[in-house]
Order: sequence, then C-alpha cells, then structure tokens
Amino acid sequence: MSESRLSRSALARSGAVPARPDGTGIVHLGLGNFHRAHQAVYTAAALAQDGGSWGILGVANRSRTIVDAMLAQELLYGVVEISPSGSRVSVPGAHTGVMVAADDPAAVVRAIADEDVRIVTITVTELGYTLSSRTGSLDLESTAVQQDLQRPETPTTTVGQLARALAMRARTHGAPITVASCDNLLGNGDRTAALVRDFLTRCGADDVLEWLAAAVTFPNSMVDRIVPSSSALYDAESTAELGAVDTIAVPAEPFTMWVMEDEFAAGRPRWEAGGALFTEDVEPYELMKVRLLNGTHSLIAYLGALDGRATIPDSIGRPFVEAAARAVLVDEYLPTVPVPDGVDIDDYIAQLFVRWSNSALGHKTAQVGSDGSAKLAQRIPDPALHHLRNGVVPQHLSLTIAAYLCCVCPHDGFDPGPHAHAMADPARARLAGLAASAASSEDFVRSVLERGDILPIELAQFPEFITRTAELMDTVVRHGPMAAAVEAASSSLRPVVTASRTTLD
Repeated sequence: MSESRLSRSALARSGAVPARPDGTGIVHLGLGNFHRAHQAVYTAAALAQDGGSWGILGVANRSRTIVDAMLAQELLYGVVEISPSGSRVSVPGAHTGVMVAADDPAAVVRAIADEDVRIVTITVTELGYTLSSRTGSLDLESTAVQQDLQRPETPTTTVGQLARALAMRARTHGAPITVASCDNLLGNGDRTAALVRDFLTRCGADDVLEWLAAAVTFPNSMVDRIVPSSSALYDAESTAELGAVDTIAVPAEPFTMWVMEDEFAAGRPRWEAGGALFTEDVEPYELMKVRLLNGTHSLIAYLGALDGRATIPDSIGRPFVEAAARAVLVDEYLPTVPVPDGVDIDDYIAQLFVRWSNSALGHKTAQVGSDGSAKLAQRIPDPALHHLRNGVVPQHLSLTIAAYLCCVCPHDGFDPGPHAHAMADPARARLAGLAASAASSEDFVRSVLERGDILPIELAQFPEFITRTAELMDTVVRHGPMAAAVEAASSSLRPVVTASRTTLD
C-alpha cells in the first residue's frame, strides 16, 4: 500500500486526475456521503466536459471528520460503486473548499451571499428544514429557529442561514441565485421557498421579499442513489485502486438519478453530462421515488430489523419481507403515483428489487430506519388517506407504522433487537412518554395520531386504521414480524365500516 495520502500529484501517476474547477460557484449545505456520491459526481461530469467556475464549497453542519480528511487529501476522495459483479472507483474532484458551519455561522452566510456564488444546493435530510408537521410551515416551537430569528449574525438552522444570506445579497449587490433542495421532501423547492419567505417575514425583512421573487429561484428536484455508511472496507478498496491512501471513500450503488426543473436564475453546470434529467413536471418522479422506493424501503428496514437482519439485502432475502414489500409497493403505493411519461413501471419496480438485493452494498437496516418520525410523514399519509377514503384499510401501510413503533418505542418487556435499538429518532422520548401513559396498543396508536406531530391528525379520523395498526403491533410483540406480515397479507382488502356504508376498493 502506498504511504502517500490521496492528492492530485498521486493521481497524476495513473493519469486519473479530475478536472479542476476555475472557481467556486456552488455552496452545498450538508457535506455528507449522499452529496459526495451524487451532486458532486454530476458536477464533476459537467466540469470534465465544459470546465468553468462551478466548484463546490461544501459545508458540514457540526462534525469536522469529513472536513479535516478532505483538507488532508486536497479535497479528493473516491466513490466506490459497488455491485455483486465487482466495484469501480472514481474521484469527483469538484470541491474547492470545505468548512464547518458550527465553527463560524457568519462565514456560511457570507459564503452564500458572495456575488460569485450562483447556486446553493442542500442535503440536510427531512429533519434539517425545521418544518412543523402540525402546521406544514416553519417550526416556531424549535429553539434553534427561535434563536435564529433573534440572532441574525449567527444562524444555525438551514432556513436561517439561507434567509440571512439572501437578505445580505439583496441589500448589497443583488445578484440572482438559485436555491436547490436535494432532499426527500415532496415539492422540496416550493417548500424551501415558503420556509425562507416565512422566516424573512417573521424577522422583519419584508424589504427582501420583492427581490426574492424577482432574483431567486427554488427548483423542485428528485434525487435517487443508495449510499450506505462509510467503512474501512471501502477506504481499503479505494486506496488499492487509486494507489494512494483514502480515508473517506464513499460507497454507492451503480444506479443514480437526478430530475430537476430547469429554473436557474444565474446559470448552472451542464449536469446532463452526468445523466441529469430536466423536466417541467418533477412531481411524478418525486412521488414515484418517495413512495415506491423510500416508502417500501422503510417497511423492509423495520421488518428486517425486527427479524434480526443487519442489512437491507439480508432483509429482502427473507420471503415474508419480500412479499410484504411487493404488497405495499404494488397494492398500496402504486395506485397513488402518476407514473411519469416514458417510464416503464414494471421495469422500474423490478430494478428496485435488484437494487435492494445488492448484497455487496450492505445497506444497514438501522441507517434506513433512522429518523422515521420525519421520513414516514413524507411517505405514508396521502396514500393511506387515499385508500381509507375509498373504503379500504391499507394493511401494509398499517404494518409499516406498527413495525416502526415496535422498533423505536417497544412495549415493556419486548426487545426489538440490536438493529432497531441502533435506529436514531428524535421522537423516541416523546413516543416513550405516550406509551407509558397508554392503557393499550390501541390507546398508544391513537395518541400518536391525535398529536399530529409525526403523522397528520387526519389519520386519527379512521378508527379502523388505528385498530389495525395496534393489532399488528401486538402481533409483532407476541409472535414476531413474520406473523404480522402474514396477518396483513391475509386481510389485504379489509373494508372500512362507516355509519352509512361498507365498501371495498
């Protein structure tokens, strides 16, 4: 093994030096694995084709781990594309700088406000938007939001950073800019725009709003690539392939997709060079991804974890998990998805199961199952309400919620296993409080839905849905996840009984 760290000179020996950006035109908030294996890769492809000043300043929220390692490696790292047939390593080289927001919040604002910066991209997960699940707008109960509204110089939330920086741009040079969310929020651009406007209004910056409408765009987008956690195994693969020590290699599946509205106020890289697709209507792609892929992925993770499975491939290899995944995808999610023109939905579904079965990737159930309190709110409510209003209890959507609750807030005396315990979720404590005061599983599920801070309160209007979710929870606890999946499958057309009618879908 070479003792030299990854660098441009080390890569020059193999003739694999990536294109160097001419300058910084993009600030990215959320310097995690997904960004480094997705937007950075597309930007590197654009730079390789056209060059230009589209380098990326990557901003980590709090951790210095990736920042320090990237600085030690001349901002380079390997992306290890993994499949059962082998792996391939590439080096994007699209970054021109990195920083930690918590170290200097004001520097983040200045960076976004810089006149040379023309795009801000964001991957901070659903939780990073400080979005209230109750109101659908800015979470004014958040301490961080309250502090950002009161302390304009040092914002710490994503929305606060964007709003303060855009206000600085408006009041100085006024150059146009695009803010592009790349997170799994439906209508992510529209939502980001609404949150920024709300913040500006609440902090008394109404003078910025007219400029915002004229000079700032917030395109909607859909991103898709499975990117597991890093490990020494991938570092070793990257190091061996590149001939230089890489301590921050990013593993990723070969599949990648990026669909965007082409609404950029100050230009953009030719991301088409990396395969990006531009369309006037992103929503069908968003719904297809968030429901068919992400929603089904959640059920696989929760059932797999409860069954003692560490990874998604191990989970989908269990026949009862695969059957449940197909049922929730085809019977419950798919009827609520307008399939985009040109997409062969049968091929798309088949490809999903191939991706989930990628045993070489080893995507962990604990990673996929984490932050369910934010993720499920984007995936379950509208499909569940669609079926309930049409007279059918969606069995596998009920099973998804039941399995989630069993993982993150298990009954006293029930051990969901190490992979469930490893799931991080900000709602654990408040769910535990609800569980402690509930007389039964049904009381617990009802209290979760009636609070409306994880899933919308409209679901609480359907007692059959509450009852079914509680029944499936009890089955998991008493007989295990396989029995619960079998029970859900046996009642796939269970009717909703109302005062006036009984119907089937």
